[in-house]
Amino acid sequence: MSDAHIVCMGLIKEYHGGPGAVAALRGVDFSLERGEFAVLHGPSGSGKTTLLNIIGGLDAPSSGTVTVGGREITGLDDKELSAYRNRAVGFVFQSYQLLPHLSAVENVAVPLLVAGVPLDEARSRATELLAELELADKAPFRPARLSGGQQQRIALARALVTEPELLLGDEVTGNLDSTTAAAILELIRQHAARRKLTVLLVSHDATVVAAADRKLEIVDGHLVL
Repeated sequence: MSDAHIVCMGLIKEYHGGPGAVAALRGVDFSLERGEFAVLHGPSGSGKTTLLNIIGGLDAPSSGTVTVGGREITGLDDKELSAYRNRAVGFVFQSYQLLPHLSAVENVAVPLLVAGVPLDEARSRATELLAELELADKAPFRPARLSGGQQQRIALARALVTEPELLLGDEVTGNLDSTTAAAILELIRQHAARRKLTVLLVSHDATVVAAADRKLEIVDGHLVL
């Protein structure tokens, strides 16, 4: 626990509506050490994405706490949460979520621009990272001209460009063939090791589960250790 990077304690999440509350999380406790590569798996509707969103500052628990890098994020106000999401966390999603009217390099540069980095520097850093991911020749192209694997690598570059301490992914291989999925996983492992990133991926994919250093199973809102 001495090198714990993420600590979740007593996380409960209830959604209210209709005749009663629906519990998505029912008292989740766990921690991840800095640099761990973990996967969160379990049946649909078990609370995986809810837990990921709470750790990423996209949602708030009904009760309980999340501490990242020694800072309790569940106590942050909206402005502080926005800064946390922009600077400390990189997100990768199944559907890529690239902006269709922007080029690859512009999509990667967006988080830097949001953080106040000057345009020329943002484009330079985005271009450099695309080159690292062997996508330099795709920099001027919009997402519609790119394959699914290329779009996911661009989404990964966008997640990494701010040099976050935490990488979160939700079904990142869900739209990819097995060969492309394996390549994306290897890229994540390489960059995680190089940058000492803590990685937490939600996935149903057995390949992703097998690739992780640690497996966390969630069933009906309970973590099964």
